[in-house]
Amino acid sequence: MNNTTYHTPVMLQECIAGLNMKADGIYVDVTFGGGGHTKEMLKHLVSGHLYAFDQDPDAVANAEAIQSSNLTFVAANFRHLKKYLRLHGVTQVDGILADLGVSSHQFDTADRGFSIRFNGDLDMRMNPNAGSSAKDVINEYSQNDLHRIFGEYGEVHNAKTLAAKIVSMRTNNTIETVTKLLDILRPLAPRREENKYFAQVFQALRIEVNEELKVIEEFLSQTPEVLKPGGRLVVMSYHSLEDRLVKNFIAKGKFHGDVEKDLYGNEIKPLQAVNRKITVPSDEEIARNSRARSAKLRIAEKILSTKKS
Repeated sequence: MNNTTYHTPVMLQECIAGLNMKADGIYVDVTFGGGGHTKEMLKHLVSGHLYAFDQDPDAVANAEAIQSSNLTFVAANFRHLKKYLRLHGVTQVDGILADLGVSSHQFDTADRGFSIRFNGDLDMRMNPNAGSSAKDVINEYSQNDLHRIFGEYGEVHNAKTLAAKIVSMRTNNTIETVTKLLDILRPLAPRREENKYFAQVFQALRIEVNEELKVIEEFLSQTPEVLKPGGRLVVMSYHSLEDRLVKNFIAKGKFHGDVEKDLYGNEIKPLQAVNRKITVPSDEEIARNSRARSAKLRIAEKILSTKKS
């Protein structure tokens, strides 16, 4: 498979610059996908090493196509970052890159069920060999749970009504395909905002199926221990729920509440922001790759030490 069509890397040079790479450094790309970011990172390594994570079996072929002794591919979810690095004898690294969200390949593969553009099974699993599918969620979740995920993860305005309709419709026939779900959604969608409404519902299902927000929290919580002092964390997100978690963790060292302080009034947090102003794609990049339009890039550095005052 041609990995340039698999997924076009977003803000590629901005990500590389954010990592501040060293030729002998150890780095991690936790979202390998088509390998676009990984291949660019490898160009900056001489004696260093790069560990690339991806749980999607479709990504394996892209990894196998890269002939480099500086690369180790890890077929695992990046929520297990620390565990798998330790299995490879690595305890700390110089930089970590995460390109969150769904790859172009996943959106463009009909039988994965990620996109409203194709009919296919309601799957939406980033690892199609593990866990519950979107079909399971739609047909087995209670009305209250459906209401919760549509409201919380999709910010769907009529989440309660939608949940009730799905429960009613599934009593006679199992809702198994994208087309069947869209038939249910269509009468409930605001006029002239149908595609936005569909996207919100699909986003909510995808987040629930893949435990995306929980995975991001688990991943981010490990990064301070995995990064060397002065090491860089570069994270690209594509919707506000993801970005809020990244923003809060960098700013406060936690996902909710205010930053904690020690007896001297110093903030207790492991990371500090490198780019005070969030980085977004240029107009030229968005024109070339429309899927870049919602991307937000945050860069942080592990604090060297906490000074007492």
